[in-house]
Amino acid sequence: MSHQYRTTSSSTPDPGDDTDEGVQYDRSTSRYTILECTHCDNTVLSLGRDGASMTCHGEPMEPVTDPEMDVRRPDVRQVLLQAFGLPKAGLDICLRVIGDGPLPASDVADALGYDRSTVTRYLNELVELGLLQRAELNREGGGVVNVYHSVDLERMRRESLVGFFVWAGEAATLIEEANLTKRRYLEESPDRELPDIFWNSFPDE
Repeated sequence: MSHQYRTTSSSTPDPGDDTDEGVQYDRSTSRYTILECTHCDNTVLSLGRDGASMTCHGEPMEPVTDPEMDVRRPDVRQVLLQAFGLPKAGLDICLRVIGDGPLPASDVADALGYDRSTVTRYLNELVELGLLQRAELNREGGGVVNVYHSVDLERMRRESLVGFFVWAGEAATLIEEANLTKRRYLEESPDRELPDIFWNSFPDE
């Protein structure tokens, strides 16, 4: 079944920009499942359509069927930037190595027209993320050069998904902290305005 969205537009969108559209979860067409426990606040995101087998408190978790909030349609470039700190240049470099590696930084820089120091920095970051591997290659004239190549694609898939879920978990924790802050405010009825107490709970880093 193809992946479809039920969308609403909250403003006049740019015809060439789909990110302005609101996306509402529709279990019948989505390629993921959102489940919730009927006894606690536990909520689970499961890729695929077989998430109904998950349990909490010894009972099957129930699929979410009536969400009211729309979200912005995600853009893969923004997801990679927010979750992994990987801008378009980093993605270009990663894809070049996956397609043509093993490659030294100089070859990647020449192929993409990027500064070599920029390429080297992103290559090292991609190695740290687990998306690429680094090895030493003996030069014909002596010495060695670092070359970069792709990790196993299944490993890359797992590492990128797990890494994203870690980021999503941190983001969900922030949202829950925000909800608890609002609830405490309503319960305690402080003298300060809600915007003040709310944003002071999340100081700029």
